[in-house]
Amino acid sequence: MGNSPSTPLSDCLNAVCNGRDNCVAYPDNPLYQVSWVNRYNLDIPVEPVAVTRPENTQDVSEFIKCAAANNVKVQAKSGGHSYANYGLGGEDGELVIDLTNFQDFSIDTNTWQAKIGGGTRLADVTNKLHDNGKRAISHGTCPGVGIGGHATIGGLGPSSRMWGSCLDHVIEVEVVTADGTIQRASETENSDLFFALKGAGAGFGVITEFVVKTHPEPGNVVQYSFSLSFAKHADLVPVFQQWQELVSDPNLDRRFGTEFVMHELGVIITATFYGTEEEWKATGIPERIPTGKVSIVVDDWLAVIAQQAEDAALWLSELRVAFTARSLAFKVDETLSTDAITNLMNYIDGADRGTLLWFLIFDATGGAISDVPMNATAYSHRDKIMFCQGYGIGIPTLTQHTKDFIGGIIDTIQTNEAQSLTTYPGYVDPYLTDPQSSYWGPNLNTLGQIKSKFDPRDLFHNPQSVRPPKSE
Repeated sequence: MGNSPSTPLSDCLNAVCNGRDNCVAYPDNPLYQVSWVNRYNLDIPVEPVAVTRPENTQDVSEFIKCAAANNVKVQAKSGGHSYANYGLGGEDGELVIDLTNFQDFSIDTNTWQAKIGGGTRLADVTNKLHDNGKRAISHGTCPGVGIGGHATIGGLGPSSRMWGSCLDHVIEVEVVTADGTIQRASETENSDLFFALKGAGAGFGVITEFVVKTHPEPGNVVQYSFSLSFAKHADLVPVFQQWQELVSDPNLDRRFGTEFVMHELGVIITATFYGTEEEWKATGIPERIPTGKVSIVVDDWLAVIAQQAEDAALWLSELRVAFTARSLAFKVDETLSTDAITNLMNYIDGADRGTLLWFLIFDATGGAISDVPMNATAYSHRDKIMFCQGYGIGIPTLTQHTKDFIGGIIDTIQTNEAQSLTTYPGYVDPYLTDPQSSYWGPNLNTLGQIKSKFDPRDLFHNPQSVRPPKSE
């Protein structure tokens, strides 16, 4: 603990910690930014009023009560991978509840339901499920991401078209709400709060434990990755067209997940198919995917996860860097026309990119995610078939040229669309003019009503979280 000047908030937090080491830190701590805050995006400065590391749910409750009594906003941090540092509040002066100590795990071998601590990283989720019955859930590929944000925003990955998003596996949570109450939420208990936590969790509470349904690990997995170099990005128009046509197919096999990753020197097209080589060939996808017919078969789930993590590390590593990120989501009638694709590639070729480290990632969604009704959870992108994410990374610093370049990609795509495109809050876009509508769309009014019930003072807050409705 630092020797901060005594304030009512610090007195309250220190009383909860009761002399424990590594329980709370303040800005006067010389290691505060490096060891306690640890920003993911170095381009976005943020200084929390304090960072706490509770040991149990009662600690979380008491810290929340301290914040409420002192009119200080709160955000939970699980893995800390928000593109806009929202796990740190996203703006100065918030209280951070770092869930790093919440690593508990157990599994019921009768129901195959697992209990997972709210601070568990995805790599550990994978390994613990594997070691306890060779089970699995759907989640993203970056191993350091925490389940706390992932399973309350959406949680998309290669198996999502087959099994649904990460949050679709959550059947119950332990959560601390704005008044410090420790409660359970599920479809049968606090069902309105449960609805909100499954897609907009940051604005509604701190989840200390998830209960999730699991699947047997897939037996065989076919992985495909093709790199293509070219003289200019305009050469990619027919390649992207072919890939987009494939992922737009309403009958596309759900065992298939794919990304189209553009970068400075070319494109990488990835594919994951959960099945045998024979089943993969029978789908007809190898003939339809650009430059197809190249595949390897892996029958080890952990090896597949490790490979996907390695692929993800190409653009979203554990390194803390300065970067800019923008994103869009597409319904089936919002895919890019030939003219739009051409305009996009020409823009990229002609732009001052300001960096060699940039990526434009298109990934397929839909499938099992779309089976769940739109109003069943706060997650509102069940009608989408594709997302895109643009990243520009500054080494060592991020320039305005790079920010403008990535922003121009989004503007170029949007200009060619008849209506305004929305986006997924897991791909945080701090530049959105109406983020709440873009993230939660048709579910926003319901979320506002739930917010006014559980958090009317907007204690759980970041720059783009759900707000209580304004009183007339």
